[in-house]
Amino acid sequence: MSKVLYSFPVGSLMYTMICTRPDIAYVVGVVSRFLSNPGKEHWNVVKWILRYLRETAKWCLCFVNGDSMLLGYADENMAGDVNSRKSTSGYLITFVGGAVSWQSKLQKYIALSIIEVEYITAAEAFKERLWMKKFLNDLGHDVDDYLVNCDNQSVIHLAKNPMFHSRFRHMYICKLKLKKIHTDFKLSDIMTKTIPTKRVKDHCQGAGIVVHTNYFERGRFVGNSSIIKVDSHSSEHANSNT
Repeated sequence: MSKVLYSFPVGSLMYTMICTRPDIAYVVGVVSRFLSNPGKEHWNVVKWILRYLRETAKWCLCFVNGDSMLLGYADENMAGDVNSRKSTSGYLITFVGGAVSWQSKLQKYIALSIIEVEYITAAEAFKERLWMKKFLNDLGHDVDDYLVNCDNQSVIHLAKNPMFHSRFRHMYICKLKLKKIHTDFKLSDIMTKTIPTKRVKDHCQGAGIVVHTNYFERGRFVGNSSIIKVDSHSSEHANSNT
């Protein structure tokens, strides 16, 4: 692996992910954690992502004359990193039918509970939502609604009821406007974890990506197994270097 220029293709994948491809945000985030000491399995997954992008080169974000409200979706993966036990936060924000902002990254510290992980994720999505609201207002488009969708009822109660705030003094509590939705309709799932092929297709379409279904019908979609290999190998690779 010493002769493999691992960081260059990963950097190119990051550029592609940031600009137009939210569907690869999670797996690019995983492979980017091993820039300093990559293994063979990590390199194999990078090559898989490149093949995936080649097969889906015609996929693109599409915006339509639809709902002009900013909709945010927040999701988390509790202790998803097998090495540090840190959780993964992810959010996706749509506008007029297409994704305009998305993020998938590890949280900075190890959370104490699933509520804390979800609340931090919702707060990150809400801050991005506020910034985009101000940006649209500066462009002359009034956006008044504040709304982030999540699937954790406890987080919604925490945001609404200040009597619980004393139990979470280690967290910064701010007022969030959250809405409970079913997990199947939470588009941010693709940002934090591996999901079945059918849901990948649905989430991509929900994010405004024009999807050619023949790619899924040919049985070429093997992304979930590749990501699982990275996660499982990362722990072994880390142990072998200690």
